[in-house]
Amino acid sequence: MSKPAASSFSRPRFALLVALGVYPVVTALLYLVFPLTNGWALWQRTLVLVPVIVIVMIWAIIPLIHRRFGAFLHRSGRGLPG
Repeated sequence: MSKPAASSFSRPRFALLVALGVYPVVTALLYLVFPLTNGWALWQRTLVLVPVIVIVMIWAIIPLIHRRFGAFLHRSGRGLPG
């Protein structure tokens, strides 16, 4: 029996791409939500923002990253780990 091939999925690369995708979404939502929630406590604003950010991440950003950058995420460049 042959051993299954070890996955070469790069978590650091994935983390970098997720951060690059999430940053503009969070920034845009902050600009949108803060004027509408003037006077709200921070926890209340966060309660509005977090579900929207999670939904966008799960159904848009992460699938897009896997589609567009799958090869980049599943290879280690020049024999280096990661």
